[in-house]
Amino acid sequence: MEYAAAKSSICRQCGRYFSPFAPKPELKLDAKEEAPASENPSILHRFKDFWKRQRSSIIECFECNRKQQVCGAATSTICPACSAHIDLRDYKITGGFSRTIRTRGDVHLTAKGDLSSSGVICRSALIEGRLRGNLHCDDTATISFSGRIPGSLSARHVIVERKADIHCFRRVRVGTIEIKGKMSGEIIAQTMVAVRKKGSLEGDVTAKAITVEKGGMFSGLLVIGQADLTQGELLPEKGAAASVPEADVSGAARRALPAT
Repeated sequence: MEYAAAKSSICRQCGRYFSPFAPKPELKLDAKEEAPASENPSILHRFKDFWKRQRSSIIECFECNRKQQVCGAATSTICPACSAHIDLRDYKITGGFSRTIRTRGDVHLTAKGDLSSSGVICRSALIEGRLRGNLHCDDTATISFSGRIPGSLSARHVIVERKADIHCFRRVRVGTIEIKGKMSGEIIAQTMVAVRKKGSLEGDVTAKAITVEKGGMFSGLLVIGQADLTQGELLPEKGAAASVPEADVSGAARRALPAT
């Protein structure tokens, strides 16, 4: 009887039957519909990064220069023409590093990194630490540190960031270069040299064009012409040395920067 009474009962006032497990009349339950969970930004970022890695890209063999299409998630591949191994990995250097790097990936030299390799070939590079070796980038090299660069530097495009202050001992060969900070050295550019506002460039420049924004500074010898022009090509032949004055020869290859 006690068990039956505990399990169900009848209200004396209204005679309604109810179970002790049902909610009491005076209690109101909030029956709110839960909104669908918002998407996690970090998960979205991971998906975007995943699909980005799945995108294919065109790379070139180091040995035979044959081009092929590879998946963005691949870390290496074999050239179908010469069977040479092609590294596709990205490298992040956080300490001393002296090994040779030859990859179609990117290289990140952090502020605490010290790259003294005799040869580094990559797609793009971000240089925030000490660079003492030779660096070649198929695409863009971004320089964001202060110090000397004793090795050679070449890239399709070079960006010298605002806080950078570099001195290059060897010729810098580029397609284009954009100087926002301070730089000294010799530049051989295929097309354009741009000195941005508050940027400073000191050294000899050979390029097809140069632009110096208001507030920027350029000091040095400027040669407007072919990027592969050498000093030997500027000199007259022995037979024509007497008939062509030296001033005329140098004046044909050098052009003063017009005032703005």
